[in-house]
Amino acid sequence: MSKTSPLTPPDMLCFSLYAAMHAMQAAYRPLLEPLGLTYPQYLVMSALWGQDGISVGQIGQALHLDSNTLTPLIKRLQDAGLITRARSTADERQVLVTLTDAGRAMAQRATDIPACVLRASDLTPMQADILRDRLITLQKSLRASAKGPAPKPR
Repeated sequence: MSKTSPLTPPDMLCFSLYAAMHAMQAAYRPLLEPLGLTYPQYLVMSALWGQDGISVGQIGQALHLDSNTLTPLIKRLQDAGLITRARSTADERQVLVTLTDAGRAMAQRATDIPACVLRASDLTPMQADILRDRLITLQKSLRASAKGPAPKPR
């Protein structure tokens, strides 16, 4: 894996993932600007387009974001008129997030965005699916190992 030293960024897996994330966000930016969304806001809206009327906690769990990060995103989406927030009548500790008519209509305008990014990636749909599945496996492995004792450096 390492050509020179495992501590130089170009040789580090974590750096490659970090750089790919930035490139992905840059690819989304011009597609999201007409919608008035940032990439993190798009992720929140995508979660709601998949299942409307879910709690802030459920959104956070789906996106691996804590409430300190999520709350300002949700507030800005509410200020933009795309969602509403309301306390759950079943459990007042939970805040439910629901799409407005404008938020639901935006889903139609965003439908082609994933395909545009896929075309820009030069990956086939099958390659993209394989890469996504491998990244999910990596996430799960790293999250599981983070819960256990830290490995000792050699």
